[in-house]
Amino acid sequence: MPHPASEPHPASSSATAPSRRRKRRTLSLGNLSAGTIGNVLEWYDFGLYGYLAPMIASLFFPSSDKIASLLGAYGGFAIGFMMRPIGGVIFGHLGDRVGRQTVLVTSVVMMGLATTAVGLLPTYQQIGFWAPVLLLVVRLFQGLSVGGEFTGSVSYLVETAPANRRGFAGSFANFGSTGGYLLAAGFAALTTLMAGHHAVQGWAWRVPFLAGGVLAVLAYLVRSRLTDTGYEPDKAAEDDELPIRQAFRRSPKIMLLAMLFTWGYGVADYLTLVFLPTFGSKFGAISDSLALEIVTVTQLFVLVLIPLTGWLTDHWILRRSWLIGNFGALLVLALPFFAMAQGALTPFAIAQVVSGLMLGSIMGVAPAMLSEQFRSEYRLSGYSLAFNVGLGIGGGTAPLIATALIGLTGVKLAAGAYLLVGCAMSVVALWMLKDRGRQPLR
Repeated sequence: MPHPASEPHPASSSATAPSRRRKRRTLSLGNLSAGTIGNVLEWYDFGLYGYLAPMIASLFFPSSDKIASLLGAYGGFAIGFMMRPIGGVIFGHLGDRVGRQTVLVTSVVMMGLATTAVGLLPTYQQIGFWAPVLLLVVRLFQGLSVGGEFTGSVSYLVETAPANRRGFAGSFANFGSTGGYLLAAGFAALTTLMAGHHAVQGWAWRVPFLAGGVLAVLAYLVRSRLTDTGYEPDKAAEDDELPIRQAFRRSPKIMLLAMLFTWGYGVADYLTLVFLPTFGSKFGAISDSLALEIVTVTQLFVLVLIPLTGWLTDHWILRRSWLIGNFGALLVLALPFFAMAQGALTPFAIAQVVSGLMLGSIMGVAPAMLSEQFRSEYRLSGYSLAFNVGLGIGGGTAPLIATALIGLTGVKLAAGAYLLVGCAMSVVALWMLKDRGRQPLR
């Protein structure tokens, strides 16, 4: 349970209320599992859609122009993210007013149903215009559920962790999301290799999406049995003002800077781990399957790095300093990475692995850094909206914008220039934020 705020909530005077009481926290494997499993499911689907974007483009957005077809597929990728701020507001309000477990359970049920639905959709060849329409509708529901999943799990993990383990505990949300991406990349590569091009185009592309339904059942079973549910609102002292309004009224600067930071963070995330493999196969000298194999290996390294860096900033390095250093380095190397990705196997592999490791160093620290900025009574509402506006829209549109920039300018390194701009945004925001990693949760 979080420590009481240093300045009491104006509507709360009971020092013994269960949601405000100090008590000793221990790092529970059950809590870590509950916070992780939903993100595995959520980002398994979003990663799968990104990795199979070229195939989805040909099945749902057919076009003789490969840029136009890819824009259609990434438009579907982006529209799911456009719903994330709405989902963040809805689930953030539920989490702050009803409790964290409501968000954790509802979000995985919604995503499980939507992921399964993608695997059952008819293609453009079968029903024409309605195929892309149905796909975009499903993506809307997926985006809505993701809007509450990540921030809900981060808030839960940080609030149920001891004060000196918040970075490590919070990192498990991204450990889960990376695990989901890893499963997606591995499943996509395995399907492509085993089924063959014609079978994948015909029916095998559906198998990875249908497998998401099995993962959803497991996630529901884990989360529905939670006993320690993190921060629970004190009903007797509940403020009449909406939590999201409290966030804007009491922490306007933090809201703005969090959005700016996560916008750049989202651009870096989706250009390095989702778009770069597609970029290498479309504009470089490697095949789709080989690009997926390389990003799968990269994800394995990132998976190990994420909890390590979370632990590191609990004990040795301030979270803010670590993040500024890593974003600054990625900014400097953005153009060289995309230049290398246009080459043969070795330079592409170096660019993919190194950029992925740099991003992994960020992913292990950012969850705790952001969630620690907000007070408990409006943490999930404020964090969810800021995160989903920034990373959701900024990250979700990054592949679309990068592809459009290449098409408009004819310059392939335009994607690297957009990565550079995104990293600069995050550095500026971090410079203006306070590091609260050594302070009690407010």
